[in-house]
Amino acid sequence: MKLDVTTLGTFYRMAREGAGLAAGRLTRMTGVETQVGITKLNFMRGREIRHDFEDGSEKVGVRVELSGGLEGHSVIVFDRKSALRIVEMLIAESDVDSFDEMSRSAATEVGQVMNSGFIDGWADVLETAIDVSTPSFIEGQTADPFFGDIDATPDDDDLALLFQSQIEAVGTEIGFSHYLFPERESMATLLERLRTNDGIEYDKLDGFDRMAEQGAEEVAKTATTLTGIETSVEIRRLNFVSLEAIPESVADERLVGVAFEFDGTPSGYLLFLFDEDSAHEIVDAMVPMEIETDGDGFGEMGESAIKELGNIMASGFLDGWANVLDTTIDHSPPEFIHDIGPAAVDPVIIQLGETQEFAFVFDTNVVADGREFDCDIYAIPDETDLERALNDLEIDKIDETPTTATFEDVENA
Repeated sequence: MKLDVTTLGTFYRMAREGAGLAAGRLTRMTGVETQVGITKLNFMRGREIRHDFEDGSEKVGVRVELSGGLEGHSVIVFDRKSALRIVEMLIAESDVDSFDEMSRSAATEVGQVMNSGFIDGWADVLETAIDVSTPSFIEGQTADPFFGDIDATPDDDDLALLFQSQIEAVGTEIGFSHYLFPERESMATLLERLRTNDGIEYDKLDGFDRMAEQGAEEVAKTATTLTGIETSVEIRRLNFVSLEAIPESVADERLVGVAFEFDGTPSGYLLFLFDEDSAHEIVDAMVPMEIETDGDGFGEMGESAIKELGNIMASGFLDGWANVLDTTIDHSPPEFIHDIGPAAVDPVIIQLGETQEFAFVFDTNVVADGREFDCDIYAIPDETDLERALNDLEIDKIDETPTTATFEDVENA
């Protein structure tokens, strides 16, 4: 199975249009104004999908099976409170706190209408007919009731292409996620029909995802060594998104971090972003003395400490890629960032936007056990360079090639 950026862009627009139709239909049913949130094409392993669900909260879903122009399953998932609020709107009752026959029927109707909105959007873009089965109502706290019996759901270590969209109700706490699990053979047929060039072997993308995973683990080891704070990789996934959606995925709060431009095969940008509390924790761990701070809370020594950590983490992340690809990847000196989340990534988006509309984003969260340490990593390769790198990738080398990070002192970088 092969894919290319043009085809993935078509899929992205397909999912975005479907989300818009679903949002409009939800508004007409409930009278509540809605807006489309973030739409992503996620390349996720089974364990990452399950991680999203295992937060202890009750969830409600409506699932349909697809056939015809696209085969697979489409699932709308609400948190329980959101589902109950929607039911209250539809049946004009207050304080609905459980799902009896009437409330189940109302929730299923909403889920069916919204599923149909997504599916009609895909059918329009693909210029094909997609048939939909009778909807099923699902409740649960884990992924198993929603996806456990779907053959297209990946095993823990398998990589699957997953469509994920969000719609938000303006002025309320109603929100939900949409998941599409396409059958692999059906997806391969679509990719073959829509592909405009030789494309990338899916297994090569799987391999590059494993390289990113190794890089993230190297970052966690480096952070542990330099700060003494035991850290690990909590969430890691590969997204395909429009550039304009990347700032929307960054926390809307003041962040501290470092940014790098890297050059070679591939080239691109690498960002390490910490919330302010985590950044102060890093400075305290790396500079064991009282330091002078500026008005924003970071002085010259504090800024230098964060840049040093970022510089070494960048080397660990990128050197692993270079070793496997048998190439050289150089990165720029670290650029210190202290800004509101979306503004922290805007300069990167502007630069990439001159040559491309979409991007693969390796999105990783590194966390500490029992300490204030939270680091989001965004690795955004140039799409042309990435395609060339993937075509040259030897899958067998990934597990055989060690990561041997080398770096210079931050002052001389």
